[in-house]
Amino acid sequence: MHTWFSKQLGDGVLAHAPKEHIQDIFLALFAAAGRPADMAVFTRHEMDGRLQCEVVAYFSPAAGAMARQLDAQACEKPCCWELDLLAGELGSWAVLFPERG
Repeated sequence: MHTWFSKQLGDGVLAHAPKEHIQDIFLALFAAAGRPADMAVFTRHEMDGRLQCEVVAYFSPAAGAMARQLDAQACEKPCCWELDLLAGELGSWAVLFPERG
């Protein structure tokens, strides 16, 4: 499965609590899965013509079960630029975004 998922978390200030919730859930699932390098959650601040930015979480395909549990929606693989790693290993960058070089 190669489906990515995304979930809007609210504006930059209000997104703090949902981000912590995602990290808490992720840690247990990540450990249970054996800490795979392709399992990660990224965030990005997006404007899309709005006055304030919206924080969007992107779940890698290996985090799909968690994404569905959180009612995230299937989406295209995000562009790696301006993403921040929210949960997962630093090595996930090279595995999930080899184009970053």
